[in-house]
Amino acid sequence: MKSIVLATGNPGKVRELSAMLSGLGFGIRPQSDFAVPEAEETGLTFVENAIIKARNAAAHTGLPAIADDSGIEVDALNGAPGIYSARYAGVGASDHDNNAKLLDALKEVPDEQRTARFRAVIVYLKHADDPSPIIAEGAWEGQILHQEEGDNGFGYDTLFFVPTHGMASALLGPEVKNGLSHRGQALGQLVAALKVIV
Repeated sequence: MKSIVLATGNPGKVRELSAMLSGLGFGIRPQSDFAVPEAEETGLTFVENAIIKARNAAAHTGLPAIADDSGIEVDALNGAPGIYSARYAGVGASDHDNNAKLLDALKEVPDEQRTARFRAVIVYLKHADDPSPIIAEGAWEGQILHQEEGDNGFGYDTLFFVPTHGMASALLGPEVKNGLSHRGQALGQLVAALKVIV
């Protein structure tokens, strides 16, 4: 089975990708298996950061690599927090800290102007110097609630209202969420692209 290194130590992401790629004959291994140091995310876009992380993992392991970068874009905040979503309230901030900062930034913003989207970019590199990475992207439209709801998921899921289902993302079951989400969309594109090259 061909191995691909996943540029994350997150076991949930490893499980999710392994399940989706299982029919392609790949073995997904987290970069933590190889003691790969974390890449410094110096890009200005989700695409740039995902490529930086994938190149770093591929360079340290000699294996093909998959990396993702994702976040939430709030229209009333000109797309913020965007690429800074995970550290919106500062480096090492908790999900609760980030959510509290977002709610504070939107406290005067009426419902109709609280539109937002989750965006995810996933890249695949054949090797560290691959000049033409496969880039897959997904976006999930919604709105920001006035308070947190639900406990499924992580990050901004408790504040992200899904209009098609009339509830917060954190109230959706995992299968429903994966079928709708930005990451699910991007993974679907990646799997389709990988089927062509394997």
